[in-house]
Amino acid sequence: MRKKIFRWAKIIIFLYCIVGIALYYLQDYFLFRPTALPRNYQYHFDVPFSEVEIPFNKTDTLNMVKFTPVDSVRKGVVIYFHGNKENINRFAKFSSNFTRLGYEVWMADYPGYGKSVGNRTEKILYEQSLQIFKMASSKYAKDSIVIYGKSLGTGIAAYLASRYDCKQLILETPYFSIPDLLGYYAFIYPMQRMSKYKIPTYKYLESVKAPIVIFHGTNDGLIPYRCAKKLKEVLKPTDQFITIEKGSHNDINDFPLYHQKLDSLLKL
Repeated sequence: MRKKIFRWAKIIIFLYCIVGIALYYLQDYFLFRPTALPRNYQYHFDVPFSEVEIPFNKTDTLNMVKFTPVDSVRKGVVIYFHGNKENINRFAKFSSNFTRLGYEVWMADYPGYGKSVGNRTEKILYEQSLQIFKMASSKYAKDSIVIYGKSLGTGIAAYLASRYDCKQLILETPYFSIPDLLGYYAFIYPMQRMSKYKIPTYKYLESVKAPIVIFHGTNDGLIPYRCAKKLKEVLKPTDQFITIEKGSHNDINDFPLYHQKLDSLLKL
């Protein structure tokens, strides 16, 4: 009997180690699902836009699309950090939420996404966000700059808003931190130590002076509502956590409440 128990214990430990190793080395695959595009690829969108190449260093180049309102009068700019799948093509449709109210939308692809090339690390993601903000601040005052993050991009947006003041920080389906999110799925592993990426959204929100608004759906199957709800602990009394009942991870844009709240924020 003891031999049988010992044998099963060895099998369980072996499987635990194998799965743990896979989790560690496949983190980039789970977190980042990019679709690269040829450098000569031509974008086609329903709203006016222009394309910008931002040299980051000798080898890395950030590709960004600027969506512009039809009206020549600009109320400001929305720096938009998108989710973890594909590239700008997937998220461009959301730009009309802002351009119809007179805002430019600056949407950059992360390294390896779309036509952006170079290494992708947490530090580089932060540094590139700072570079985009500096470009925006050369054209707009801080009270005309909105920082917006969706899914993966929420942590990067929170970091940027913690470094530079802005008109508003808006987060759609955020996470508490990357280790916290991974730990939800792999709770039997020490993800705080194993996670290559930290992106502690909660920590950055503590330093954000601008008003913060969070949108999250109760039926989010990718970033569970209870994970995002923990961010309430670090919000200022005047910040807002808006619950979208029955909203999932990818359909927040379909709910009237989202548009009502977003429009009221952008019209301020």
